[in-house]
Amino acid sequence: MTAEPVYTLDILRLAASLPLDTSLVDPHGRAEKRSATCGSVIATQVRLQDGQLVQVAQQVQACAFGQASAALLDRFAPNRSPVEIVAARVAMRSWLGGTGDPPAGFEVLAPARAKTGRHGAMLLPFDALIAALRDAGA
Repeated sequence: MTAEPVYTLDILRLAASLPLDTSLVDPHGRAEKRSATCGSVIATQVRLQDGQLVQVAQQVQACAFGQASAALLDRFAPNRSPVEIVAARVAMRSWLGGTGDPPAGFEVLAPARAKTGRHGAMLLPFDALIAALRDAGA
């Protein structure tokens, strides 16, 4: 009996697709979140327009799951409202816990659902983004 790999090629590709150093000129909000369990760190900057997130920049120091989740969030978040971002985080947490569906595109992380110790890493990009949105007053 062979176990399915947890780090699939899709997850590794996503993790590798993150830009190494990104930042925004004159961001409206910024935040940094650190995982107490694994030490991952994500610093996020945002720019808003008419209540919508128009740009996000992340500096990510995390495992492949955290990096892949951050890459997916980079694609998912633009042109969404803060309420939609919070709802996506709630959906992600529920899905990781075994109920509901993930936000669009995040199903690629399914191999990690059984690894409960990695759930925090996959939620950390959401937490940093939500904190940056709060810093922006959104």
